[in-house]
Amino acid sequence: MKRDFLAITDFKKDEILEILEMTKELKKIRKNGKDYKPLKGKSMAMIFQKPSARTRVSFETGMHQLGGHAVYLSPSDIQIGKREAVSDIARVLSRYNDVIMARLFGHEDILELAEFAAVPVVNGLTDLLHPCQVMSDVFTIIEKKGSLEKLKIAYIGDGNNVANSWLNMASRLPMNLVFGIPEGYEPDKEIFSAAKKARISQIELYHNPKMAAKNADVIYTDVWTSMGQEKEQELRREIFKEYQIDDDMVKLADDDVIVMHCLPAHRGEEIVDSVIDGPHSVVYDQAENRLHAQKAILLKLLGTE
Repeated sequence: MKRDFLAITDFKKDEILEILEMTKELKKIRKNGKDYKPLKGKSMAMIFQKPSARTRVSFETGMHQLGGHAVYLSPSDIQIGKREAVSDIARVLSRYNDVIMARLFGHEDILELAEFAAVPVVNGLTDLLHPCQVMSDVFTIIEKKGSLEKLKIAYIGDGNNVANSWLNMASRLPMNLVFGIPEGYEPDKEIFSAAKKARISQIELYHNPKMAAKNADVIYTDVWTSMGQEKEQELRREIFKEYQIDDDMVKLADDDVIVMHCLPAHRGEEIVDSVIDGPHSVVYDQAENRLHAQKAILLKLLGTE
């Protein structure tokens, strides 16, 4: 039976650990310049309702490095759910391709895409979840810190799709996950509740960013205004101004804290130049690891290791 990757919770703990180990090996293979083409002759359709440089380049390059081919479908090429029914798109692309990656607005669209596709579907991002990002984030933390356990991971900012995927991860792998989020901008209530009920991780939510950052081993942030929320930008800047990751916020954390951002960054808003370009930042290692983690996910779904 085909497997999809629409949420972190689509995989069990041992499968996530397997993907993380595969990510490590794929990164090593790439760094050593070895020829490794397990997906030779395979193709991937990439549906973009939301544009993104990193998602397109990392998936397209990753597929190429594994010997396969990726087809980019821009918002004007494929108006999913508008010009053509989602179910029809799923059925047709399944006849042409071995896997489908989609970066969409509504999460219900990727659920429908997966329902009707005969090939694996990968969630490149929806308004609800961003699972590929958090898979590569966890790999980056383990790469830098050795383990997730006993670390305090402070997510400071908007309770968006990245925050929701961190909660999904916390229901699979043990960690101390602390949120610093303004009131009214918390993560999805059902996802938060499910993660707490799983009793795998210690999860806390504060409306004070400094409490979240105190003694943190990892500080993570994202944009305050996501794509599609542009009309709220000025309001959000005012509400989130105390949640900026600046040098004073970093000083509250552990001396060896690492600072993460999934990019693109709005410099001077959620993070300042001296932090994102500073000694604690692992932002660009984190960005690179999207490439390797996504290759591992593709190999897992396509049954080729």
